[in-house]
Amino acid sequence: QVQLVESGGGLVQAGGSLRLSCAAFGRTLSTYTMRWFRRAPGKDRAFVAGISRTGGDIAYADSVKGRFTIDRDNAKNTVYLQMNNLKVEDTAVYYCNAAGSGEGPYWGQGTQVTVSS
Repeated sequence: QVQLVESGGGLVQAGGSLRLSCAAFGRTLSTYTMRWFRRAPGKDRAFVAGISRTGGDIAYADSVKGRFTIDRDNAKNTVYLQMNNLKVEDTAVYYCNAAGSGEGPYWGQGTQVTVSS
């Protein structure tokens, strides 16, 4: 079983940037397809971005296309989410998700991102 730990959240003004990290412990990250989700206040958890095991396939929610970038460093067992031009509506708890090879999904504890106007 893999454990996921997110970091990098915080408070930022609209238009600013943050880089989230998701570190995996206990298993090799390259085993899994990795995704970022978010839960905004009063809303259901929603898909943000996903990346295949080798990084060859990437997908984004329409709301973040052109602003967010997902990437992974399997050697460091870490997945990243670079978030640029942040908007107030990006405020949410961001969660890392791992699934694949008949396992998972596994979830991290989440990291809070707050964007002020």
